[in-house]
Amino acid sequence: MLLSYPRHPARGRTRRPLVALAVTVLAAGALTACSDGDGPEQSVDAFLSGWHSGDLQKVGFVDPTGAKVAASEVTKQLKELSGELANTPPTLRRQGEAKVTADTATAAVQVEWTLPGDTRWEYERQVTLVRGDDDQWQVMWEPRVVHEKLTDGDRLGLRRDTGPRAAVLDGAGQPIVAPRPVVRVGVQPSEVSDAKALVRQLDAAFRAIRPALVPAVDLSDLPKRLDEADPGAFVEVVTLRDEAYRQIKSRIYDLPGTKFRADKLDLAPTREFARALLGTVDPAQADDLAEHPDKYAAGDLVGHGGLQGRYDDRLRGRPGLTVLVERPGEDGTLVPTGTELFHSEPQPGQPLKTTLDVATQNAADAALRGEKRRSALVAVRISDGAVLAAANGPGAAGENLAFTAQVPPGSTFKMVSALGLLDRGAVTPDTPVTCDKTFTVDGRSFKNSDNFALGSVPFRTDFAKSCNTAFAALAPKLGADGLAVAGRSLGLEGQWDLGIDAFTGKVSANGSPAEQAAASFGQGTTVVSPLAMASATAAVARGRFAQPKLLLDPAPAKPAAAGPELKPESVEAVRAMMREVVTAGTGTALKDVPGQPVYGKTGTAEYDNNPAHTHAWFVGWQGDVAFAVFVEQGGSSTASAVPIAERFLRALR
Repeated sequence: MLLSYPRHPARGRTRRPLVALAVTVLAAGALTACSDGDGPEQSVDAFLSGWHSGDLQKVGFVDPTGAKVAASEVTKQLKELSGELANTPPTLRRQGEAKVTADTATAAVQVEWTLPGDTRWEYERQVTLVRGDDDQWQVMWEPRVVHEKLTDGDRLGLRRDTGPRAAVLDGAGQPIVAPRPVVRVGVQPSEVSDAKALVRQLDAAFRAIRPALVPAVDLSDLPKRLDEADPGAFVEVVTLRDEAYRQIKSRIYDLPGTKFRADKLDLAPTREFARALLGTVDPAQADDLAEHPDKYAAGDLVGHGGLQGRYDDRLRGRPGLTVLVERPGEDGTLVPTGTELFHSEPQPGQPLKTTLDVATQNAADAALRGEKRRSALVAVRISDGAVLAAANGPGAAGENLAFTAQVPPGSTFKMVSALGLLDRGAVTPDTPVTCDKTFTVDGRSFKNSDNFALGSVPFRTDFAKSCNTAFAALAPKLGADGLAVAGRSLGLEGQWDLGIDAFTGKVSANGSPAEQAAASFGQGTTVVSPLAMASATAAVARGRFAQPKLLLDPAPAKPAAAGPELKPESVEAVRAMMREVVTAGTGTALKDVPGQPVYGKTGTAEYDNNPAHTHAWFVGWQGDVAFAVFVEQGGSSTASAVPIAERFLRALR
């Protein structure tokens, strides 16, 4: 983009010097090698210092004819010549001592401008001085002092040329965002006789698109736009992905005045595709320009949120810069003269390679598509910890709940409690543990969902049926920090480095007896994210913790070390119990999902003092894919989280 830089008026007018740019000019006392006495070096140093400060009153000037030039005029010309670079003065250094011949001296000066993006433009100029009648050295002023190609009326201008933005790649190394077909829907005013009727028909059609367009298409000003446009104009209404357009083509194609233009735009596979994780790329906003005036210019594409925002500098590369000479045209507007003084080529951005799998991400997005509450689904490959999908709903939600939510896990945490109890030898899967309707600790009463009771049953049945009171009764056997120890063995509370923000959980420890009882089934002060629970589930399936990974290039600098192997007898027992959840417990809706056996654990988590207010969870795995489903205020997990898990697994087939 052209950032205007002033140019010269015609020759014969008063000459105007360039204003200094970029880096701070060294003060006169810090300039190189001042010689003793009243030699020309002192005058050169005073000129360089005054150029920077804007105060040249201590310097005498003459023009090439020998006529005196006022210091104030030189100051004015310097600013005008500098044009767009006037607010960023150059660094100026005298190179050695001046060469004196009779009453004339020349001094070499190094000029270094710092252009936007920390690009350096350096060159050498010569300053000529003459000795006056008073034996003082005066600087011979002309625009060439600033640059040899500058003359009266010239201005320095700057042109930015942006390079191509790099792609975010999926786990197969393919760009997630790629050219995809779209249809631009428009209206020709001359063919519309009833604009209000057309608006009603278009609005009904757009609202029928699934998934719903968010935000909805605003047609309120369409009649006014049609009235003000040329009769034969194409008044664009909306640009639709091809698949969305095909849903409603039969409803809008023959409407009076509707016109359609096929095109291609750089888009993700779907509107929802990992939107909160990836972020967006948009034209530079007012805040971007205000906060980073040296980095962005109007029209630049800027990453906002997610990976696009975090790695914007890497993805966008560096713009090319051209310093050119401009002159005011007849109307006063600056026009390039065709003279270029400096050029740097734009540097393309570097791609990001992620572990995301397109098929898995599409399945996750599709599973959340019908959910109107805030929700998230994370999928992790068990064999290597790769994050395959990070979906957030409803629609293209902006917050990455999948990675950053901090919410109680509810009964999904019985997976962790059970592992801790088994590790300590407190129970075996077949140990009888009573499941009463209620259980009281220090005056606090705990109950089961729907107030059920099982009586004395094997521990594995308590787990499969998700009996809270049985786990509350077993809590003392975990000890003050046993739950936290078990959680840490699965990677919770760890220092993970994924290259983007992620919450790894906080597990209750050293609480009161009532707190320990609540924490044993995922209440109390324990909080987690869906990513943390998906990773813990993968650790159970794998037999040891491995930090999930999302970025392959650039790889995070400090990923967490792999954990020790879990006790085989303990983790095998937890796996068997999680399979029983699906075959005979609270997750039987998943029993007939095609493919390999499904393992899992349901969870309903109270999030305030009202027992009716609950989040819904399901964690589990099938084959090499572990996952966690979270629905904010989702109520019963069997009514919300489990159906989402089923849709996800069936979509993967």
